[in-house]
Amino acid sequence: MEKSNFVDQIRIYCRSGHGGAGIKHFRRDKLTAMGGPDGGDGGRGGHIILKGNRNLWTLLHLRYYKNVLAEDGDKGRDNNQTGRNGKDIVLEVPLGTIARDEETGEKEAEILHDGQEIVWLPGGKGGLGNTNFKTATNQAPEHAQPGLPGVEGWRVLELKVLADVGLVGFPNAGKSTLLSVMTAAKPKIADYAFTTITPNLGMVEYRDGKSFCIADLPGIIEGAAEGKGLGHRFLRHIERNSILLFLIPADSKDHRKEFDVLVSELEEYNPELLHKQFIIAISKSDMLDGELMQAIEQELPQDIPHLFISSVANKNIQQLKDLLWKTLNSPINQA
Repeated sequence: MEKSNFVDQIRIYCRSGHGGAGIKHFRRDKLTAMGGPDGGDGGRGGHIILKGNRNLWTLLHLRYYKNVLAEDGDKGRDNNQTGRNGKDIVLEVPLGTIARDEETGEKEAEILHDGQEIVWLPGGKGGLGNTNFKTATNQAPEHAQPGLPGVEGWRVLELKVLADVGLVGFPNAGKSTLLSVMTAAKPKIADYAFTTITPNLGMVEYRDGKSFCIADLPGIIEGAAEGKGLGHRFLRHIERNSILLFLIPADSKDHRKEFDVLVSELEEYNPELLHKQFIIAISKSDMLDGELMQAIEQELPQDIPHLFISSVANKNIQQLKDLLWKTLNSPINQA
């Protein structure tokens, strides 16, 4: 298997900065022998911030960040001066990135928009200096607060590809060829299973300057929901797609069974995937005559739109674009 530059999950140790301590101090100068408290507050510890960047498609650039440690805040100073805040760390990530606590699996942040910033791990708050504890009955407080600790632990960043349409099918169904015909993307194409081992994305140029994003995803095999083949790593990316385009080759031995197996794998992984809109495309249909097409139609679910296409012969490719655009802009997808 060739080494890929596409990285969709990384594990890193993170620690936001500790807050600086407030100080206990009393004003003393040549004019003031017994001044009141003037201990300043500690500075805030540095945040760890996630920022969306639409120009990134992978987490590869973060692979070697084994430890992400934000700067601690400085302690307070005399004359009621607050300590300097710790420097924040900003991690730029592709759109569709989810941050989780490794131990609990809890989702802590999700980046969906370009330029979106989320304080993932907040820095510790700085402690209060003794000035804050002065009262009418306690004019010379001897107490100041330490800073609060930052947040630390192992975290996981996980990328789920953002695309309008996801291509779903068994290996060698013709997904990569279709993507290369519909878009400017140049995925690797060959006649063996798992040519595509990472998602490929392309923009489909539609009419009047409109466009939508389509993703060629690694092929499903039976048992993918249980982790076989590329398993969960593949199925994770389907969760983001508005439409799932099922690609079934014309030379399949049983078109309905192939569709049912694909749907079954999706349901086992996440039943909510069945609420997405489905479209079926029978690929390699340039080898079919009218009688064979009619026979295949009888096998397919009657409540799901379908088309017979051929990427090589450019058969019904524009009609497929029309159907996808219409479906994407239907009320159910605009809600």
